[in-house]
Amino acid sequence: MNKPYSILLYYCYTPIEDPEAFRDEHHLLCLELNLLGRIIVSAEGINGTVSGLKEDCDKYMAWMKADPRFTKTDFKVDYSDKHAFTKLHVRYKPEIVHSGLTHIDPNKRTGVHLSPAEFKDMKDKEDVVVLDVRSDYEHSVGRFKNAVTLDIENFREFPEKVNELKEKYKDKKVLTYCTGGIKCEKASAFLLEQGFENVYQLHGGIIKYGMEAGGEDFEGKCYVFDNRVAVDVNRVNPKVVSRCYVCNTESDRMVNCANPVCNRHVPICENCGHEMEGACSAECKEHPEKRPYDGTGYYQKEMNGYNPLKGFNRKKKTDVQI
Repeated sequence: MNKPYSILLYYCYTPIEDPEAFRDEHHLLCLELNLLGRIIVSAEGINGTVSGLKEDCDKYMAWMKADPRFTKTDFKVDYSDKHAFTKLHVRYKPEIVHSGLTHIDPNKRTGVHLSPAEFKDMKDKEDVVVLDVRSDYEHSVGRFKNAVTLDIENFREFPEKVNELKEKYKDKKVLTYCTGGIKCEKASAFLLEQGFENVYQLHGGIIKYGMEAGGEDFEGKCYVFDNRVAVDVNRVNPKVVSRCYVCNTESDRMVNCANPVCNRHVPICENCGHEMEGACSAECKEHPEKRPYDGTGYYQKEMNGYNPLKGFNRKKKTDVQI
């Protein structure tokens, strides 16, 4: 049976002249199409992951493709029985992915884009190193076999690691990868700027590699930023690489600690999840602010006063050309 909902993952580096005005226009479009998810708009482009009924997502993609600024957008599309989000956030920020590398324009210079098939063909060669540019909690639950991973809590720490990478791998062909490709755009460009000569990136990231190359040699699950938390990628030679943070048994069940002050992203097996009430430690289990555990280990981010309807009076659909 066909699943009625689509989940879209996408980004596009493209100049947006008045990003805050575009953010308002784009937000209204998402409201009219009943989309939920997270979208970041900036002067350098757009970065989003949303869910909605298939026909509404198709309209959204058609609207984007019809705009010359976003014609090149590569949508990764998955399907679901329900929404992958519970709320809509469309925000203006200085960057579409926080890196601190604001001087880099991926449209001018970045690593060579490899299709999933090309990446698969190159990744095991002797003169190649495969570099995971994601955060530690992401690669802890899944990563390519033999990949170099970084001890970073977020992507903005990536530039600090380049000097030690240069000492080991400057003369290698460096194949970067991330979830959907967006981090690699600036990561690969920065590596080139720092003197690396042969830099490549997996176009479409892990998600597209799973769709087009069967996910071969991606071990574990791929961390995603929606209610699913982590998804299967490898249909060829799957393997679990993570262990329960509490009892150390093999587990790829990724959760957020129920203590919001901790909020650690870690694998916790189902038994420990229920025993610890979603907490990662005894201290977190007893924390007075601990959130109720519903068995998933996923908690919606606080709105912090953000109101998706602020400034909009649910304008008629005729106000937006869909």
